[in-house]
Amino acid sequence: MAYEAMPDALTLQVLRDMANRLRIHSIRATCALSSGHPTSCSSAAEIMSVLFFHIMRYKQTDPENPNNDRFILYKGHAAPILATWIEVDNISRSNLLSARTIELDLEGHPTPRLPFVDVATKWLGQGLGAACGMAYTGKYFDKASYRVFCLVGDGESSEGSVWEALAFASQYNLDNLMAIFDVNRLGHSGTLPLEHCIDIYQKRCEAFGWTTFIVDGRDVEALCQVLWKATQVKNKPIAIVAKTFKGRGIPSAEDAENWHGKPMPKERADAIIKLIESQIQTNRNLEPKPPIEDSPEINITDIEMTSPPSYIVGDKVPTGKACGLALAKLGHANDRVIVLDSDTKNSTFSEIFKKAHPERFIECFIAEQNMVSVALGCTTHGRTVAFASTFSAFLTRAFDQIRMGAISQTNINFIGSHCGISVGENSPSQMALDDLAMFRAIPNCTIFYPSDAISTEHAVFLAANTKGVCYIRTSQPETAVIYTPQERFEIGRAKVVLHNVNDKVTVIGAGVTLHEVLAAAEDLSQQGISIRVIDLFTIKPLDAATIITSAKSTGGQIITVEDHHPEGGIGEAVCAAVSMEPDIRVCQLAVLGVPRSGQSNELLDMFGISARHIVVAVKCILMN
Repeated sequence: MAYEAMPDALTLQVLRDMANRLRIHSIRATCALSSGHPTSCSSAAEIMSVLFFHIMRYKQTDPENPNNDRFILYKGHAAPILATWIEVDNISRSNLLSARTIELDLEGHPTPRLPFVDVATKWLGQGLGAACGMAYTGKYFDKASYRVFCLVGDGESSEGSVWEALAFASQYNLDNLMAIFDVNRLGHSGTLPLEHCIDIYQKRCEAFGWTTFIVDGRDVEALCQVLWKATQVKNKPIAIVAKTFKGRGIPSAEDAENWHGKPMPKERADAIIKLIESQIQTNRNLEPKPPIEDSPEINITDIEMTSPPSYIVGDKVPTGKACGLALAKLGHANDRVIVLDSDTKNSTFSEIFKKAHPERFIECFIAEQNMVSVALGCTTHGRTVAFASTFSAFLTRAFDQIRMGAISQTNINFIGSHCGISVGENSPSQMALDDLAMFRAIPNCTIFYPSDAISTEHAVFLAANTKGVCYIRTSQPETAVIYTPQERFEIGRAKVVLHNVNDKVTVIGAGVTLHEVLAAAEDLSQQGISIRVIDLFTIKPLDAATIITSAKSTGGQIITVEDHHPEGGIGEAVCAAVSMEPDIRVCQLAVLGVPRSGQSNELLDMFGISARHIVVAVKCILMN
């Protein structure tokens, strides 16, 4: 089913009129609340009219239909322009006038509280990367006809992650992706560097391998012609550079500075609306074209472990390698499991998945922010189970993208390897010592910190079936398998690895520090001192019940040991969990200061989280 070329004269006039109605909706909505961005909406009105009512294919009564064309409003501050959905009967006019209020789901910037919004956006570089993920999924996984359209503001195009996304789309020939740049020359606080030099935008997009068209964004007929031409392009992503004017159609605000984020004064709004209404010549609506229904039916729920883990107690396996093997196994269990990496696959062990399932591995190269956004896009509409893998330290540069993933209510999994000082000789720049703090701050995030290969495999399968953001923290050193293949793991349930009626102190570890705790326990037992040992498995949610019960059985004494800075880590999570319990004391052993290169065991000892330091801490508590 081909996209239509030029509409007739009446349809062109209806599209112009619909653009003006969008302006009016935006003015009314922002004026009603004395808040919002009517001028940013006005610059994009013709673009939105032509996209939604001439170019895009979708079912207006079923905005979540997997066959629909996708749209991302990357310039999220222009959320009132989503009044396009008034014209397809999905938002009532009264709801639009209550936008940005606590009762309504049309917020100040788009979020998936609305069924036709796939990802949350603002103006800081995430939208185009998410569009890349949607387009990649459509082209290579769904092999479907739907297209992805992304409206990009010229202000946010200064963000580096925009150009990461442009490079990604070109690398993978995403010819089902169209980015429309709304070049209105004005930013948040003044004029933008390129102003209306649209030829420079064109050259930059072309340099990144995109087929690029220039158009007058105010001219509906020209937009129809250029957007139709764009749908005919093969083997390259398409950029449309549209010259527009902020505040278009609003006297004294059009192309004027100092109007960003300011609604029209109420005393002027009625006159402005009447002026725009006087330009409307029809009272017709246009029906969007139906989509081509060729997206495959899929199932990504209840993915089961096909066989128990194959390790035996005593095997020495890095949890990072166990994670790579588990991903490959998961890929055999469900053909919608995908893995993304940022040129670290030979270190993170994600190359194991690539060897087993090369068609479902996405190399994002050294562009972690874009990798996260692409993964977000891949998971929209429930099309894939995505795992994004890189060094834990490198995920910190993508915190904003991860946070927006949570706001987007997405199900997305992150794997961070090379965590803590146990990395060894790689130097502090590679040592993630703040990643737990980062992910603990993410709403509805589940954090797995497995301590051996068995628990790592369970973490991967649990993450695949868990809603929301998941983070799996893996380590580089080889550690002994301590659980049997029959052991069961649950989110929010810790393991009491050692316990005795004579236990004096509860000691909590995770990952490499659990093995230091076990070594300390053996040393102390030879001195007649028994300690209770807990393996947390998940840091969030934390098994507060097991921790409190164990603490009360050991004289209210807890020691936490973590390969992480104290701020925001395991110790602080445990302190919060027991804060309402009287007579429980927590001693925290964590990495203080800036570490340095060295052998793993040397660094664990130098920074006070080795078995030797745990023994000393236990004895100090008992002496006091």
